Amino acid sequence: MSSTELRHTALDAVHRSLGATMTDFAGWDMPLRYGSERDEHVAVRTRAGLFDLSHMGEITVTGAEAAAFLNHALVGNIASVGVGRARYTMICRADGGILDDLIVYRLAETEYMVVANASNAQVVLDALTERAAGFDAEVRDDRDAYALIAVQGPESPGILASLTDADLDGLKYYAGLPGTVAGVPALIARTGYTGEDGFELFVKPEHAVELWQALTKAGEGAGLVPCGLSCRDTLRLEAGMPLYGHELTTALTPFDAGLGRVVKFEKEGDFVGRAALAEAAARAEQNPPRVLVGLIAEGRRVPRAGYAVVAGGQVIGEVTSGAPSPTLGKPIAMAYVDAAHAAPGTEGVGVDIRGNHEPYEVVALPFYKRRK
Repeated sequence: MSSTELRHTALDAVHRSLGATMTDFAGWDMPLRYGSERDEHVAVRTRAGLFDLSHMGEITVTGAEAAAFLNHALVGNIASVGVGRARYTMICRADGGILDDLIVYRLAETEYMVVANASNAQVVLDALTERAAGFDAEVRDDRDAYALIAVQGPESPGILASLTDADLDGLKYYAGLPGTVAGVPALIARTGYTGEDGFELFVKPEHAVELWQALTKAGEGAGLVPCGLSCRDTLRLEAGMPLYGHELTTALTPFDAGLGRVVKFEKEGDFVGRAALAEAAARAEQNPPRVLVGLIAEGRRVPRAGYAVVAGGQVIGEVTSGAPSPTLGKPIAMAYVDAAHAAPGTEGVGVDIRGNHEPYEVVALPFYKRRK
């Protein structure tokens, strides 16, 4: 244990009153689960779940050159994002390695909010601050200015609609609008990390408890339950969504991760990592890198990150994330494997689990897609 004290979200007392099992996640004391993580997972897939995501890192960027600055600092074309919309993107090192994956919201003509993963928030803040030199743009650490509550699942639009007069029907996926939820001012974003429809609500920390309680009450009849980080991980795994530190690292470029589409070479001006990423793109075309695939177990043993993927007695890849899938009823994994073994249905692929080569089926990601 480090001597650094864990940070607590504004909802800490609520989690403890609900009997949550707490865990250290990126320096924050966060709820891992409240009861059964399987039940929480199923609730999000079939009804609705309520998450505290206040550990995420919010960074505000303002100024006349905010758009040009973000185009320089990030790999995406941020200048083309309309006001009220959001975009998934990445921040890379000069050598093309991924520092973090991000969601960027354009709140106003010259104001953006960059949301970083908790584990990388300081790294992203430092990189943006450094890259802002020479631009008429200000980078502000707003991690303490927001609490973040997510309501996810098929019942979430109905639950939220009962608490707000914001136009939820008109709110597209990857959009955000200011509104009031249960009397609390919020940025209402239609984003999430579960593979379900849902919303993320950015509010002042002093309003978090009031909003959590209002959502809990509004969701009583719809089967809403509080959900911890454990089911968040199995939900995103089923949905084939990458997790930084597992599917994404500084050792990989977006092209190595199969996410080259987020890199926009056509945008104006230079951006950090452009030359290295152009080389990575050319390399990927000539000699395909390992491909991120899904693996479904034929047996019951659960693969874990770092386990070798094997075929014909040779190591052909590595598991990046693995867990039992409540939806499929079998263990599943995401893994990077050699391109020759990446096609769905490839025969003879296994995972080395403590010396045993357990058989796995190669499938295309995601494992789960919600019905629209």
